[in-house]
Amino acid sequence: MARDYRRAARIGRKERVRKIVRGTDARPRICVFRSNKHIYAQVISDEKGATLVAASTLSGGGAAVAKKPKGLEAAKQVGLVLAQKCQEKNITRVIFDRNGFQFHGQVKAVADGARAGGLEF
Repeated sequence: MARDYRRAARIGRKERVRKIVRGTDARPRICVFRSNKHIYAQVISDEKGATLVAASTLSGGGAAVAKKPKGLEAAKQVGLVLAQKCQEKNITRVIFDRNGFQFHGQVKAVADGARAGGLEF
């Protein structure tokens, strides 16, 4: 029962944030989702309704390391991979959407990794 309440509260926060945060073609939106095992990030243009770039701990972008990183290290790696893919598509300015999650821990690590990779937000 408590899990349903927490999920409903996150969905409410997500909707509240999404009223304000809109991704355009000039400045798309980075949306972050955190599950129990993995973290996902994608760059979305809300004008087109399309995902431009995506990265996650499941994708092969961070597989260059022999031992798979976990937690904050993996989240930062996802941010770096996302930034590299954005640079290839000439995307430099974005808007960050925390998707109802608190901006700390893994969500913040994704943002820090994306900033370190060269994205501005």
